[in-house]
This record gives sequence, structure tokens and C-alpha cells, in this order.
Amino acid sequence: MATAALTHQIIGSAMEVHRVLGPGFIESVYQRALLHELALRGLSTQTEQQIEVLYKGQLVGKHRLDVVVSDFVVVELKAVGEIGDVHVAQALSYLKASGLQLALILNFGEASLTWKRVVKSATFAAL
Repeated sequence: MATAALTHQIIGSAMEVHRVLGPGFIESVYQRALLHELALRGLSTQTEQQIEVLYKGQLVGKHRLDVVVSDFVVVELKAVGEIGDVHVAQALSYLKASGLQLALILNFGEASLTWKRVVKSATFAAL
């Protein structure tokens, strides 16, 4: 599946979850609902995928990614007032640590679903 088609499916799934549930729940509720919706659409997912954070070859930490779709897109879920620069920086660090190129930050905390597309490199952004 092409990048644009995949992100379209993910965002469409998130919009459906937000339409049905609305704002106000915690992230884990949205995560379970989104995983179900993505499965209904035939998309493969991994949840809580652990990545290692290295510093000059030394393991300095571990993190769990909310969702990875089709081994390609990191999906970071939020239920906050708005997506901020700190959330974008967080997504970029996840891309760097995971070796993936594309992340979607999905925010269920507003009246309408909001999202940001985050890419690791300018070359990939052109695709």
C-alpha cells in the first residue's frame, strides 16, 4: 500500500473512532478502539512495540511505541487539548530510535480529531 493510502486509512480509522466515542476518554480506550478499527480495515498492527534508545552505542533507555501500522507508520496517540511542539519532538525521537520514517500523532482530546504527520527526513517527505 502506498504511503498516502496507508496514512489515509489510519486517519480515517481514527476519525471513525472519534466520531463514535467523542473526546473525554483516556488514551488506552482510544488505542483499543483504534486497533479494532484498523483490524476491521485489514491493516496489520503492533502495539506497545519496544524500542531501545542508544547513546554512542550504549543502551540508555527503552520506550514502547503506542501503535505501529504495517511495520511502517508509528502512531502516537494523545488525548490532550492540542498537539504541541513537545509531541512532535517526541514523535521525531521515536522515529530516530525505531529506524522508521513516518509517524502520525492522533489527538482524540479535542472536539474534532486532530493529527500531525511527522517525517524523519526531507527525502521521505516528498514521497
